[in-house]
This record gives sequence, structure tokens and C-alpha cells, in this order.
Amino acid sequence: MKASIKITPIHVGDLTAEGDVMPVYVHLIEHPDARVLVDTGFTDLHPAAADLDPRPYPLHEQAFDLGSVDIVVNTHLHFDHCGGNHLFPRTPIYVQRQELDDARAEDNYTIREWVDPPGVHYVPVEGEIELLPGIRLLPAPGHTRGSQIVVVDTGERPTIIAGDTAVWFGELDNPETAGQLLIRSLHPERVWIAHEHTAWTGWGKDAC
Repeated sequence: MKASIKITPIHVGDLTAEGDVMPVYVHLIEHPDARVLVDTGFTDLHPAAADLDPRPYPLHEQAFDLGSVDIVVNTHLHFDHCGGNHLFPRTPIYVQRQELDDARAEDNYTIREWVDPPGVHYVPVEGEIELLPGIRLLPAPGHTRGSQIVVVDTGERPTIIAGDTAVWFGELDNPETAGQLLIRSLHPERVWIAHEHTAWTGWGKDAC
């Protein structure tokens, strides 16, 4: 099972923050039982995000088979992670209930109409669950109260898809939030985050 789970990062956009370009990635997990897409990027422009100079490269304009996705996971519901949810009507989208409640209720949290477009079907999660054999969802608060990570058993140590639990590698080198500390406690082989082109493998001498 472990050897047969494959993770592929897909570049779906760019943002600009403080003059630096930040890539936006989603991650496809190919599991023997299902194809799981972690986050969906964004497909359109919106005035609420104009200060980040967003440039989408949406999945439906790439060589990507939308219909092959069986499950979607949102690590959280900021606009650059849920703005493509509308591409997957009736596909179950797993998100922590806390995150869904906050995204629907709090002002200036996200682009609300991108959270609940027609046809989107959320599966609210409370705490840790096994999504598929070898794939777990774990709450990882910090970036938002309802953030979650995806832990994938791909070898002796897991691979983690972390969304924005860490926005850049330095936040994993020197973890502070509960979510970042959780990631380090799992001793992952690698960690994929949304705004880096490569995976974090920065264990150095403390690798276990």
C-alpha cells in the first residue's frame, strides 16, 4: 500500500506578497482506492484579493481530468485554497467543521461566495479521521483555528501535505504554532506546503 501512494504537486497560481512572488500549489494523491485532491487553488480574480496581484492557472485550463477526482480535502478555506471548489460539484470535500463555521461567519476571512458555490458538498470533520487506509486528516491549528493537515504513509516516515500550516520553510525549521509543532512531532520524511515549489526535508541531524 505505502509504495503505491503517489503525491504530485500542481502549480495553480501565483500571488505577490511584499514584492515576492508566492506560488500556489495543490496536491494530488493517487491512492489505490481513490484520487484525492488537497486544496483547489483559485480560478478567478476578485477585488478582495487584488492587493496580492493574483494570477491563476486553474486546473480546468490544464491537462487535468477533473472527473477523475474522487475526494477533495481543504486544508483551510482561504480564497487561494478553496477558490476552485466549484469545479468539483457533488464531490465530497472534507474540511474541519471549525474551519467551515469560521469561513461562513467571520468577515474578511475569505471570499465567502467561493466557499459555498452551487453544488459544493462539504463533509465536516471534527478532529482526526482516517480518510483512506494510509491517509489521515489531523487538526493543525495556527494559520487558522480550523486548519488541518493530510498525513500520508508513504514509507518508514510519513509525508505531510500541510497547506498553510507553514507558509514558508523557516516556520518548520523553527516551529511555533500548534500545527507546526504537530508536524515536527510526526518526524515526516517530507512536507509539502502550498507556497513553495519543493518539499521541506530540513531535518538535518535531528532526523528520526
